[in-house]
This record gives sequence, C-alpha cells and structure tokens, in this order.
Amino acid sequence: MGPATAMNLGRLLTQTAQRVPDRLALVWGERRWTWRELDARVDRFCAALRARGIGKGDRVLVHSRNGNAMFESLWAVLKIGAVWVPTNFRLTPPEVVHLAATSRARAMLRDRGFAAHAEAVRAAGPWCETVFALGDAQAGEVEYEAALAAATPPPPDHEAEVAYGDPCWFFFTSGTTGRPKAAVLTHGQMAFVINNHLADLFPGVTEHDASLVVAPLSHGAGVHQMGQVARGARTVLLSGERLDVEEAWRLVEEHRVGNMFTVPTILKAMVEHPAVDRHDHSSLRHVIYAGAPMYREDQKRALEKLGPCIVQYYGMGEVTGCITVLRADQHGLEADAGLPPGTCGAARTGMEVAILDPEGRRLPPGEIGEICVRGPAVFAGYFENEAANAEAFRHGWFHTGDLGRMDARGFLTITGRASDMYISGGSNVYPREVEEEILTHPGVLECAVVGMPHPKWGEAGIAVVVPAPGAALTEAEVLAHLQGRVARYKQPLRVVVWESLPRSGYGKVPKRMVKERLAAEGIGF
Repeated sequence: MGPATAMNLGRLLTQTAQRVPDRLALVWGERRWTWRELDARVDRFCAALRARGIGKGDRVLVHSRNGNAMFESLWAVLKIGAVWVPTNFRLTPPEVVHLAATSRARAMLRDRGFAAHAEAVRAAGPWCETVFALGDAQAGEVEYEAALAAATPPPPDHEAEVAYGDPCWFFFTSGTTGRPKAAVLTHGQMAFVINNHLADLFPGVTEHDASLVVAPLSHGAGVHQMGQVARGARTVLLSGERLDVEEAWRLVEEHRVGNMFTVPTILKAMVEHPAVDRHDHSSLRHVIYAGAPMYREDQKRALEKLGPCIVQYYGMGEVTGCITVLRADQHGLEADAGLPPGTCGAARTGMEVAILDPEGRRLPPGEIGEICVRGPAVFAGYFENEAANAEAFRHGWFHTGDLGRMDARGFLTITGRASDMYISGGSNVYPREVEEEILTHPGVLECAVVGMPHPKWGEAGIAVVVPAPGAALTEAEVLAHLQGRVARYKQPLRVVVWESLPRSGYGKVPKRMVKERLAAEGIGF
C-alpha cells in the first residue's frame, strides 16, 4: 500500500491550528494554550525527537500523568510517523520495564517523580537511548521544556508520509490472559475510529465546544480527545492526578463542557457528590461511559441528575472502543422502546458484531456465545505475538473473550467474561498476574484471586491463600508483600486464609467455586 492510502493523523492538529488558530485548545489549571501555541509546541517536540534520531516506526514510551506534555507527546509522535506507547502512570518500575522491552522503545517521556521508572527502563536493555523528563531531569536525561526551547521549528508540511497500515499507537492490553500485550493501532484504523466516535458518541462537536478529561489520556480518554482535536473543541484537564469532583463540576460550568469520557465508577462518584447540585451542568450533551457495565440504579441516578445525556459504549483496546453504542436517547428512566434490560447497545456504524459458537457459527437471537466483531476499527494484531493473534483472529472475526447474547434487533447484552478478568474502577485486572506475585511469598502454597462486587469500584479483588506447611499467614503480611510489586489498582482489597482451595473433578480450581464458597461464608464487600 502506498502513502496515498492514509493521512498522517498528526495533521488533525495541524489542520485545526490553521482553521481556528486563536481559539483555546487546552486548559490545565491556570494555564491556557491556543491551537496556534499548542501546534507550535508539538512541532518543536517533533524537532527535538528527530534531532535525537527518532523517526518513522520508532516507539516512544510515555509514562506520565495527564498534563500538557502527555497530550503534546501524542501529536508529536504521530506527526513524525513514530509510535506512541503510553503507560498507566500507576504502574511500578518492573511493570513499565515489561512494556518498554515488549515495544523496544527508543525514547521515553517521563513525568516528574518517575526517575526510578526511567532508570529501570534504561538498565533493562539497550533500546531506550533518550529520556525526556518533566521538571526533575537527572544526569543523562533531557529536560522537556529546555528541549522544546532549543529546538528549531520544522517547516510547514513536515509530517511524515504514512500508509493505512502504519502503526501509530501501541495500546497495551492483556486481552484475556496474562501480561500486557501491545495491540497495534494504525493511522488508517484510527482515522475510522475518530470518525466513528464523532458519528456515534459525540455528534455535532465544533470549536465552540469543550471536553473535560477525567480519566487517563493513556487509554480511552486519549482516543476520545483525538475527536475533539479533529473538530477544534477545547480539552480541559483536571489540575491534579486524582479525581477532584468539586473541581470537575466547577470546570463543567466554567467552560460550558459538552462532552466527557468516563467509566462507571467516575460517573457514579460525580453524580453522588453534593457538588453536582452546586454547579450548572446544563451544557452537557454527551457524557460517555465505557470500560464496564453500569448498574441500572446508578444509570437512573445519573439520568435524574444530568438529564438524558449519558452514552454507553462497549469496546476494548483491540477494537478501540468501537463495538456497540447505547445512545443518550436510549437510556430511558423506564425500560422503554422494548430494549433488553442491561443491554450495551447495538453495533457501531460500519462495524459488525456477532455471537458465535466455538466452531465459528452464528448463534440465533437470544443464545449465549462469544462476542465477535469485524470491521475497520479492529486493530492490526498484537505486536510480535503470533500465538495471541492466532487465538484472537479465528473464523474471520476478532474474538473478544466476552460472552453475551443478541436480540433479533441487534441489541447486545454481555453476560460474563470467558476469562476470569475483572474490572475494578474501570481498569482491567487479570488475576493470574496478581496470583503470580502472591506466590513469590515464601509462606504461600496456593492462591486464587477473584473479583467480587464492590459498591464503589464495581468489582474488587479478594485473594484466597493457602499457607505453606508450618507457615502462618496474615492478611496484612500478604498485602504488604504486594506493595511495589503490582500497581495499587490491581491489589486485592481483602485476603482470606483457607486450608485448601476448592477443586473440580479435573483437579482444577474454578474461580466460580471460589466465589461460591466466599459467598457462602459471607465474605465480600
């Protein structure tokens, strides 16, 4: 495929800066940048990267909280034809090293306070030659603002030529099992995703709109903001790394925010906070939530407080959000329009969703099987992981690993996960990863981690451990062992000590049986 098959997505920023140069592009705390200023800063970062030999196809690791540099890095990396590799900023140094090694990132941008992460990445292998640091650069690192100030701005139309299939973003996801894999998102695929978001999730957005960011730009929120940039809508960031609900509602009122991307736990926290009644939020048209199902009672409360503006989509990194959508007008306070209870909506525009049996045959309406999808939003595959690709792409479809059923009208309801993965606060937690760390404790013989319903987080982990012979284990001891080994959001909130784990006739430990015993013993949240 020749370069004529795709536009470099970095040009979305270039075009907007040309069209509405003096309108506000980005707001973060007291700081403001117009589109002209933002584009100029991005171009200077392009020059700084190129001056250090970073160019087309190279991977750039970004370990940062939400901020202007995090946002600028996405557009600079796109413009030079490199690949953006953002992390969850809550990951520990060893976890970030895995992402750096998997992607073989040649450069890294790190936020202040993460020198240890950068040091671990550089010590792990020869790939990462340059580290840009925000504000607290150590010896051998490049201070971000100094690099921008020293750079010579590139000429117009400097964006790299790209083809449809050229990678632009490694979206780290564990799929259904194990350690994170790099889902390869491409310029052509993401052009479809951005158009699809504009059509299905927040139609009608223009430069007169504003969008509030309340989730990490490293994942779904970053995809959401690409559509805002394409249309010239301003992006408004919270001033700190934690969700400050009072500040969020103040910003909605101040900037007349029209849309935002959330997860159910964030939306629930925002709707239940007294600040929701102190600020004018009548500007909201599309409050999007994804990442987990939302309890019906929580949906009702959101509708009562905000009106008919909540939009649900079901998606995953591999399909970059584009599987189904439940529009704002389909979220009735009463079950209306004959929609199945708990539905996550119908197929996104231009996408096909089917329920397949294990042989790849379509199942009739109402029958439960695996949710499979195909269309232009499906990613290019996992980077250098043929086994995972063979598993994910069977029978001409991408297999989500989720189970569900579809009615005759095409409305999908998710019934469970084929895997044991659970979602806590909108983040995927893969029990095996946590179990392996627990098992490094010398006093642990066996363990099982399961997600159980939690009133705040949707689900949270309970670890069941069996002590090694002669060992005495306590909850505090196991939790202390996990500190620094896995990110906080992955750590179980409770640890239960049992003499043995329940087993099936095959000698396996089904998570279902663990959950049943926990429930029978009244152990939960």
